[in-house]
Amino acid sequence: MSSTFTITDIETDLSCPGAGSFVQIQLNDLTDYPLANSPPAPALVPAKFRNYAEQVRDFQVYKDDVWIVTYPKCGTTWTQEMVWLIDHDLDYETARDVNLNTRSVFLEIGAIADKIPVDTVRVAANLKRPRHIKSHLPVALLPRQLWTVRPKIVYVARNPKDVAVSYLHHYQMIMGYRGTREAFLDGLLEDRVMFCPQVKHALDFWALKMEPNVLFLTYESMKRDLRSLLPKVCDFFGKSYTDSQLDELAVHLSFDQMKKNPSTNNDQMVRSAMKMNGREGEQFEFMRKGIVGDFRNELSPEYIEKFDKFIEQQLAGSDFKYDL
Repeated sequence: MSSTFTITDIETDLSCPGAGSFVQIQLNDLTDYPLANSPPAPALVPAKFRNYAEQVRDFQVYKDDVWIVTYPKCGTTWTQEMVWLIDHDLDYETARDVNLNTRSVFLEIGAIADKIPVDTVRVAANLKRPRHIKSHLPVALLPRQLWTVRPKIVYVARNPKDVAVSYLHHYQMIMGYRGTREAFLDGLLEDRVMFCPQVKHALDFWALKMEPNVLFLTYESMKRDLRSLLPKVCDFFGKSYTDSQLDELAVHLSFDQMKKNPSTNNDQMVRSAMKMNGREGEQFEFMRKGIVGDFRNELSPEYIEKFDKFIEQQLAGSDFKYDL
């Protein structure tokens, strides 16, 4: 392990029933690493991942794989459903009958969640091809074969202020976090929350956006006019559908429809996670609001200013700008 990664235990005030302790992982072996001009930053993940880091790094990738990669709370579920349907000839029947988490497997959830005993890395490896796989891991912790085999990868970025609000609710209700809002928000501003560093997560994929197997999207553009974005996604997958078919798909993918759909609103997963992590009986839905700019309703002016400064500093020297 030491030749590939340096793993450091860290002290944290953000532990919770879902993840009791954390480590920083620094990738040392840059074989097949795709960003020659941007060395990998140490990534923060639950300590359980130390047992899976090599397994994920050496994960066998196939050309017909489809990977959906995001920082948490950036429209991942929405994108999974969109991509799965486009890639499966708009098979709504299967999409209704088979839970999205079964159709599009969360690679590392069993490798990070203390109370999930399933090896989801192995589950993903054994999926029937073509496999759809979701991950929140940064470039440095993803399988190195992604950059040599070059399957299709869809990345979605979202404004960190809206991420902060959505992630806080998720961390409280799904992970069982009972610390203060301020500690969590400060953790994001100091890149001490799971899957940080947050902005570099997006910047690394922005640097890869011209690769023909990478499609870089933003949550805000999907919210603004998903229907006009669908042909671009279809082109990426070599698919062609009629205008009426795309109209129907846009309706299926609307927030209200997704929220009413048990397959995509993760009802069973939410109840199970809340029970495991001490929140049983409380009210929470996986798809909460989905509003662009909702941070204005939940963050104080002080924290909005702090995030604005943080984002400006993190983006210095880059041509990437978050889509507001």
